[in-house]
Amino acid sequence: MSTHRTATLGYNAVSVGDELPELAIPLTPTVIIAGAIASRDYQDVHHDRDLAVQRGSKDIFMNILTTNGYVGRFVTDWAGPNALLTKVDIRLGAPNYPGDTMTLTGTVTAKEDGVVSVDIVGRNELGNHVTGSVDLKLLDEDSA
Repeated sequence: MSTHRTATLGYNAVSVGDELPELAIPLTPTVIIAGAIASRDYQDVHHDRDLAVQRGSKDIFMNILTTNGYVGRFVTDWAGPNALLTKVDIRLGAPNYPGDTMTLTGTVTAKEDGVVSVDIVGRNELGNHVTGSVDLKLLDEDSA
């Protein structure tokens, strides 16, 4: 289970190979629809079950902007409130449907010039929903 950090990690407190605490997100219709509306994505497949099924889906499904938001939350919950995301590079795979749980995991893969790279995976019952990497700037240890 993810923990919400109140102080930002120092750059020197992070090592390549560190694993982030996993974050499990239960996906309800409200979560999927609210994410689509909040990101101004009014595609019917994200809020109208009948039209989503008519278009070949088993149900409504999460949009990429909502997924991107959860990836950012996952990394900043671990890193702290003053971490600055400098790059988010994600790819979608299996859809996130209502009733699924998306579990996000991550591993620190690199550190260079104050930037930490984290590889992330978000899985659900069908497989990998999202894979990718996030780069973020952390405070120097002396600033933490």
